[in-house]
Order: sequence, then structure tokens, then C-alpha cells
Amino acid sequence: MRFQSPDANLAHIFECGQCFRWDAEEDGSYTGIARGGHVANISLLGEGSQGGTIVIETPDAAADDQVSESEKEFWYRYLDLGRDYGEVKRKLIEGDSTGVMAKAVAYGEGIRILSQDPWEATLSFIISQNNNIPRIKKNIRDLSRAFGEKVCEWRGREWFDVPSAETLASLSEEDLAPIRLGYRARYLIETGRCVAEEGIDVIKEDPSCLCGVGPKVANCIKLFGLGQMDIFPIDVWVRKVMSELYGIDSPKEAASFAAEQFGEYGGIAQQYLFYYMRENNRK
Repeated sequence: MRFQSPDANLAHIFECGQCFRWDAEEDGSYTGIARGGHVANISLLGEGSQGGTIVIETPDAAADDQVSESEKEFWYRYLDLGRDYGEVKRKLIEGDSTGVMAKAVAYGEGIRILSQDPWEATLSFIISQNNNIPRIKKNIRDLSRAFGEKVCEWRGREWFDVPSAETLASLSEEDLAPIRLGYRARYLIETGRCVAEEGIDVIKEDPSCLCGVGPKVANCIKLFGLGQMDIFPIDVWVRKVMSELYGIDSPKEAASFAAEQFGEYGGIAQQYLFYYMRENNRK
């Protein structure tokens, strides 16, 4: 299936720390899985603000006429293709007189916020605490392989969904020991029990009530799992941005600044700033 999409760059989308289930291929495409058994390889013909064509190949469909409407709708929603990111970037740049946002947007102009499943986002960002991206990806992959439902074999790999809340609720810390999650194992089990007993609405109502979920993780769940685009998660990289580029050291003041300056697009602004600071720090 194909979608016309300006303002898209796959490396920006899949390497900006918002999702941990996608891997780069040698040809520049990305292969991964989204909860619900949605496995795909995504490539891009052309990129940048002038537009491009997103090409999505799935295990069950070799041609567009074999793709169901529900599957097309899923990927359209997952990649947030209904949003005009050109307009979002224009508003963010115009609203920031410091010029910082203009630099960040130019650096990661192809970022789009993925519409992730709330449970998958919750599990992923609990695992992300005090962790690095390669290890987060390995933890989630190993956890899914051990306790998730197998979806298919494709492109030389076996693909597994993340384990359900009910499955995690039935496990012990000893069961999870081979995954090497550390203290996060208890958080996952307790969160699984809570969601299994109370339903997914407990995440939608207040993710901060879940075991091991502090303000940063709760805000990541709200942004990436619940689509609350005004949320501005503050992690170590965003703290560096706010301190070094905006002169703001207090997380509370940073949150207030973001609410005032970035408003309804605070979460998108956060991703541009996060990616800009992290990638430049690497260099």
C-alpha cells in the first residue's frame, strides 16, 4: 500500500525514541510490528517537506488490491498521516522567538508522532526507565518472544506481539529473570495485574496510578499511547535543551514554558527538541 506524505523521514520517525519495535534495513527501510499483529516493512520514495511516498509491505499482501480497508486505515492512523505537519512546524517556529525551535525542526523535519496502542506504550515506557534504546529494544523483543503471541514468520524473523496484561499478571519476577529487566520486572507484573483487573481505561484515566509510573513515563504514555499532543515529557535530553538553549533549569518552569509557547503541539515540539539535542550530543 502507498500513501502520499510530505514531511516524512523514516530515520527521524523511528530513531527519535518514541517507539522501540522497528529496525533499520540496509536499504533505508524499517521493519517492525505494532500491537494487534500488524507487521510491516516501511520504505520511503522521496522525503522532506516537498513530499514523498510511503510504501508499506505486509506479510499478507503483495499488492495494493490485496490490502483490506481496515489495514489501510490502521497504518494511516498509526503514521498520523491525517495531520498537516508542515502547518504544525510553521506554528511552532513562529511561536518561538529564540530561534531554537527553527533549528530543531530543520534537524528533524521528518518526525511524525506514531499512534501507538496504549498497552504497548505503557509496557514499553516502563521498560525504558533508566535504560538505553538498544537495551530497551532487546528487553521488549525478548519479553515478547518469551510471553507474547506469535504473529508470523517473515523476512527471516519470527514476529511476536507484546504479552497481554493478563499474561504479565500471571507471571512472577522469577519468570521474568531471563529477560534481565531488573527492578522493572515488578513494575510490569503489578501494572499487568492492575490493567487485567480494571481494564484499559485505567491507563486512559490516569497512567500515573500504575506501579512504577512517574511523571515522565506517564507523560510518554499520554503522548505516544493516548495521542495527547499537548503533553511535553521531560527527560534528560529535554532538560539539557531547556537548560542549555532556553536557560530554564526547573522542570516545573520548563513545563509551564512549553504549555505557553507550544500549546496544543507540545508533544511534537518535544520530539523535535529531543532528537536535535540527542543527535548533536552524539556527534
